[in-house]
Amino acid sequence: MKGSKRLLFTLLGILLVAAQGFAFQPSDIKYVEYKGEVVNSSNGRGISSAYLALNNSNISTITNSDGEFSLKVPEDLIEATVTISVLGFQSKTLPLTCFKSEETRIELDETVQELDEVSLYKATNAELLVKEMLDKKDENYLSDESLMTTFYRETIKKGWSNVGLSEAIVKIQKSPYNNGKRDMVSIYKARKSADYDKLDTVAVKLRGGPFNTLYLDMMKYTEYVLRPEMLDSYKFTFTDPTKINDRFTYVVEFTEMDKTDPWYYGKLFIDAATSTLVKADYSLNVDNRDVAASLFVKKKPGGCKVYPVELNYMVDYAQENGKWHYAYGRAELEYVVNWKKKIFNSRYKINSEMVVTDWQPVQDENWKRNNEIINPNIVMVDDASGFYDSNFWGSNNIIEPDKSIENAIEKIKRNMNQ
Repeated sequence: MKGSKRLLFTLLGILLVAAQGFAFQPSDIKYVEYKGEVVNSSNGRGISSAYLALNNSNISTITNSDGEFSLKVPEDLIEATVTISVLGFQSKTLPLTCFKSEETRIELDETVQELDEVSLYKATNAELLVKEMLDKKDENYLSDESLMTTFYRETIKKGWSNVGLSEAIVKIQKSPYNNGKRDMVSIYKARKSADYDKLDTVAVKLRGGPFNTLYLDMMKYTEYVLRPEMLDSYKFTFTDPTKINDRFTYVVEFTEMDKTDPWYYGKLFIDAATSTLVKADYSLNVDNRDVAASLFVKKKPGGCKVYPVELNYMVDYAQENGKWHYAYGRAELEYVVNWKKKIFNSRYKINSEMVVTDWQPVQDENWKRNNEIINPNIVMVDDASGFYDSNFWGSNNIIEPDKSIENAIEKIKRNMNQ
């Protein structure tokens, strides 16, 4: 278990160097775009990470941290319906005719679950339930190769200021869950920006790019967190059950018992009817700063100490035709840079997220030959490239930018034009 975890840390880490670059690429596919927000009906607050799926299609997107969304639909599908779902709220299905090009407001009601329905939950041993979840992986998840279109965003902040932004439309040849073949990743279109000179500070780069979120697919990459033969190294306990997409769901808390290295802890959300993992929220304890620094920091300038202080992860799965697949992954990382001759340290927050916006069965046997495959060592602010165009994103669904990100992009554009 520890060896597999160290391999993951080696693949995904931060670099402290210099940075540059800014790039876009165009698209001319026709589509209809709908924008709006998903809010809590009781207080009007935006709901982040709400999943919007166009029914009877593979098209989907997700809300940003402000609850805002952008959904792009081909013209021939405008008579469809959309299901909006998120943990803790009742799902809602609406006809696409209810959506507007701007300011669509969707209200979701919080889930109020009477525990007299808890009798529907039959499992009594949390560890055995997790074992059953892993044993049924071949039955519950995609068993054919598929081509996924995803949107990836990576942001790096020093304090409250954005210092690095990378976004990309990413193509993934997703291998079946019932074999050990690795997924292949290609960057279809990308843009990036950095403003390190203006901030007069060390530049933080994230190594791994889309792989930081792809490897959160617990059911595909079980060797990193839930290796079946190492389950006895975890403690599993039940907490209050819930509902996800109006389905009864077990909630299992887990924590590693060996705490000599950074150790995982968090929650697994397991569908009660099928024993399928549908969501996971978890973290990595990095209280041991020296060990954590050796694992996560790959390069740094002299005269400073750099170490992670908080690492949080989330993965969501979606169901299509009775089979589940990776739908969304998010990693939130916080690092401290402590200079020897400075009184105050600097804190950097690195967020990366990827949402699957479309997927199809693989039809091109020469996909690898016809696409430039990236490796897990990619650094987006160095390696992503493209060309600027106002219609860059074309028909591809993306996560609507947060207001702070929009402001940072505009600021960087102005700086580049000076």
